[in-house]
Amino acid sequence: MLIAQISDMHIKKTGELLYGRIDTQGYLERAVAHVNALDPRPDIALVTGDLVEGGKPEEYANLKRMLSALRMPFYLIPGNHDARDPLREIFSEHVYLPRGGFLQYVVEGLPLRLIALDTLVPGKGFGALCPERLDWLDARLGESDQPTLLYMHHPPFDCGIDAFDAARLNEGAERLAEIVRARGTVERVLCGHVHRPIQVRWAGTMASIAPSTAHQGTLDLRPDAKLSMTMEPPGIALHLWRPPTGLITHLSYIGTYDGPRPFR
Repeated sequence: MLIAQISDMHIKKTGELLYGRIDTQGYLERAVAHVNALDPRPDIALVTGDLVEGGKPEEYANLKRMLSALRMPFYLIPGNHDARDPLREIFSEHVYLPRGGFLQYVVEGLPLRLIALDTLVPGKGFGALCPERLDWLDARLGESDQPTLLYMHHPPFDCGIDAFDAARLNEGAERLAEIVRARGTVERVLCGHVHRPIQVRWAGTMASIAPSTAHQGTLDLRPDAKLSMTMEPPGIALHLWRPPTGLITHLSYIGTYDGPRPFR
């Protein structure tokens, strides 16, 4: 099974630029065309939060128009820029999304079991998993010993970029690690939020962050570095499930580049 991970699109209303200068709509349109053109084409796409910039219905309507061009099923979770009710209203045909409460769900019937977590704290940049959300996860993991892919917006670990580490999963991260370690079936934890490709060993498994389809977080590992962005090439993560190896992750840059050419 091949999984495309699309993250941190920050879509505005049709024709509006992010910060008055970044065409996130154009970037996402190119990302969708990139995913559709991959050979082999991904079986599914996971869209890991900060779907839109302001959580507004008109932004979700614009997002839906673009994501509907994907030629495979896709699954959404919210990030800190999102709002639950407009998201579930605009994407009402996505029946996996709960009709009320947290936007957490399980996708069955695939080679990997998928579990989505909702880390949104309305009005805040950081994320949280309250006891209710964590109890739900513990119960779902207890239902099956199938290898599981867990995906959420906020990373539950430090990445070394201080500004993002201050706004990671700030509540529930320790218990989440305990649950994942104790259950032993989580093949990978997929995150967004940082706008950079990052990998770490965490809670007895692997965790990773996908880049943004638009602007990237600046790689600045100095203590107390200010939050900033850079227009490095946009990208997606591609996760290849191949037993008995497990999940193999590639970074796929979006754009036109010279090649492919023979090495010799």
